[in-house]
Amino acid sequence: MRPRSRRRWARILLAGPGAVIVALTLLAGMPLWLPGGAAGIDNLAFPLVLAPLIWAALFFHACLDRSIARVALVAAALFLVHGGLIASRFIGQAPVTEKAG
Repeated sequence: MRPRSRRRWARILLAGPGAVIVALTLLAGMPLWLPGGAAGIDNLAFPLVLAPLIWAALFFHACLDRSIARVALVAAALFLVHGGLIASRFIGQAPVTEKAG
């Protein structure tokens, strides 16, 4: 496989399934750092509203940036930070049940 063909496939993978996976990880991780708001649901509503914009930003960045390494670095950083937030939430303390009494 020629180097030009490899770069093309890397760009296709980062713009297609890569952008979707990173956007979904951001969607799952954003409620962990966004404030709740007055009604207590803003941290859930904003990621849902912003999901198409996040995906589009990742997609167009992968398509238009000249450096495929920079695209991979940005996508990997976003994925690792938000994936770490999600993992820390699951690994954190176990829920404590209260005794009725």
